[in-house]
Amino acid sequence: MADSTDPQSQQPQLSEAQIAVHWREENTLPPPPPFIAQANAAEAEIIERFSEAHFPDCFTEYADLLTWDRRWDQVLDTSNPPFWKWFTGGRLNACFNCVDRHLATSGNKAAFIWVPEPEDQLTQVITYQELYRRVNEFAVLLEDFCGLKAGDRVTFHLPMVPELPVAMLACARLGVIHSEVFGGFSGTACGDRIADSGSRVLVTMDGYYRGGSLVDHKVKADEALLAAEKHGQEVDKVLVFRRRPGQYASASPMVEGRDFFVDELLPQYRGRTVKPVSMPAEAPLFLMYTSGTTGRPKGCQHSTGGYLAYVAGTAKYHLDIHPEDTYWCAADIGWITGHSYIVYGPLALGTTSVLYEGVPTYPDPGRCWRIAERLGVNIFHTAPTTIRMLRKLGPEEPRRYDYRFKLMTTVGEPIEPEVWRWYHDEVGKGEAVIVDTWWMTETGGFLGTTLPALQPMKPGSCGPGALGILPVIYDEDGNTVEAGSGKAGNICIRNPWPGVLQTVWGQPERFVDIYYAKYNRNRDSKDWHDWPFLCGDGAVQAADGYFRILGRIDDVINVAGHRLGTKELESAALTVPEVAEAAAVPAIDEVRGRAVEMYVALQPGLAASEEIRHSVAAAIEREIGKIARPAHIWIVPDMPKTRSGKIMRRVIAGISNFADVGDTSTLANPEIVDDIRHRVQSDKIAAGHVPRVLTPEETQEIQEFGKAE
Repeated sequence: MADSTDPQSQQPQLSEAQIAVHWREENTLPPPPPFIAQANAAEAEIIERFSEAHFPDCFTEYADLLTWDRRWDQVLDTSNPPFWKWFTGGRLNACFNCVDRHLATSGNKAAFIWVPEPEDQLTQVITYQELYRRVNEFAVLLEDFCGLKAGDRVTFHLPMVPELPVAMLACARLGVIHSEVFGGFSGTACGDRIADSGSRVLVTMDGYYRGGSLVDHKVKADEALLAAEKHGQEVDKVLVFRRRPGQYASASPMVEGRDFFVDELLPQYRGRTVKPVSMPAEAPLFLMYTSGTTGRPKGCQHSTGGYLAYVAGTAKYHLDIHPEDTYWCAADIGWITGHSYIVYGPLALGTTSVLYEGVPTYPDPGRCWRIAERLGVNIFHTAPTTIRMLRKLGPEEPRRYDYRFKLMTTVGEPIEPEVWRWYHDEVGKGEAVIVDTWWMTETGGFLGTTLPALQPMKPGSCGPGALGILPVIYDEDGNTVEAGSGKAGNICIRNPWPGVLQTVWGQPERFVDIYYAKYNRNRDSKDWHDWPFLCGDGAVQAADGYFRILGRIDDVINVAGHRLGTKELESAALTVPEVAEAAAVPAIDEVRGRAVEMYVALQPGLAASEEIRHSVAAAIEREIGKIARPAHIWIVPDMPKTRSGKIMRRVIAGISNFADVGDTSTLANPEIVDDIRHRVQSDKIAAGHVPRVLTPEETQEIQEFGKAE
């Protein structure tokens, strides 16, 4: 293996077979007996009930967790593959299932406990009865003031405040399709999603607290509407919640006749209710936009009945959520994790969830543990990025606080075994079960994970398939990669499941092309066996059936759990007039997992300057958001390209990571590689960067990057 102190040394190429030689199989840890004694899924028979022999009827066990207005006629309709329909003929309302049906027995129980970021501000407890009132009043406002009805779309651009789940549930009550855009995204990114969804109403907030500052958020609404207008989409109304009652936190002026303060509208709807609209099981519940390998975001459309059943079932059995638990998922509702496992799953089960507004390390790395101690949290759900950050900034902080978790979850990206061990030993105090979950926006809920009382934990491995999920690894030719072979391949799901996206909004052909075309055996077949779902991740499977996820096989960079499309990043950079070409690549990052590094080549005759770098950074922040700001922007004389003009991103990804750049014999300009390597790696070392040897899976990820184009 290459010397990590020598930036010019190159690591050897590793074949799939060689990965097995370097792979260190971790030992498993059994769940503690006290956890098993109280678990929702403690009997091994449940695994048999969800086996392939009982597919698809096994998922009625999830559907039976819900209250249906009309029971379904058919569990799975495969008549138009791969546009699967679950629980057809059934009717229900998602809001009723998450709120109304709990009132008789749990009306005074906390549905949400909201913790503001400033510690001197009061924690807000929202009971199920209070949630019912707030949801109804906002639903009547949407129906009466905005004229919305079932099937219409509404875009939210809201931070982590109670108004977000209230707005989601109000839409669900009416059958209106909601589309939440992560609050950290720019107004332009929001506007693109408004246009794609055809929303005529935007719900936003004037400001919110982040890192100790009150952030001006309303300013993004004006940018969003301008961006939407460029795509031909007009927005009629902008509803603005105020973070501080009676005080406006934004410098952006309210536009008369378009912008309205929600707190000024709500009094006329005080005490009003609206009957929940009974929706077909296959009716869309929400859109969740995710990055893709083209500039246009993908609007993942999720159903009402199948999705809600799936998140309720997986929350009950894999997260082991009981109604009496106090559960804290420290994700953002702007991502699928928050939709599934902050709002819809836990509320369907009638539990109490913690919402936290701000940064997990503000004002210090003990903040999470103080919240957990004060509120009696016993289930904690977060991402490896947060875990790495807490480990780095406060490795012994958990010892100072008297909380006890029964279960902890990790989500969003693979977790390194050493980080896993700190999470188990320090955060979990050696007593909590860890559920390592693998899934994505498109899947609605977990795909790979353990049943915490029945299957042992293994650091770095998500586990086997979730209940009812049939994963498989295929090579490029569609051959099955056997468990225990040590070879990597593309992980797929052989069967449909209720949480899977129904389609890409307005782009059915793209839906088929992205997720099913690669391994489809027969385009005319109506047999689900012929339609494996391509997840977009590389993986290996151990002999015991546990999967280890190696990372994306497409050009999406996972930064702190946020999936950023390279085309979106590059398109933003190209809005700078001086930039002729741009390429975004991932760099291994100790805290965030991956960071974005941007390479740009300038228009002829222009010289590199700090002003251009600042312009590129500002453009990416403006077009996408601060989360996408590159760690480095390298201005290079030219990009390494094939003779057909394709930029070889794997080459510059290798340079950024001090890794082998692979075969450059097909390049039209191979001489440029050494030039770029010298510029980039010299600057990094001068700045104090100490290159390290990549793991085999990191090496493979870098070598594979860019091949999806």
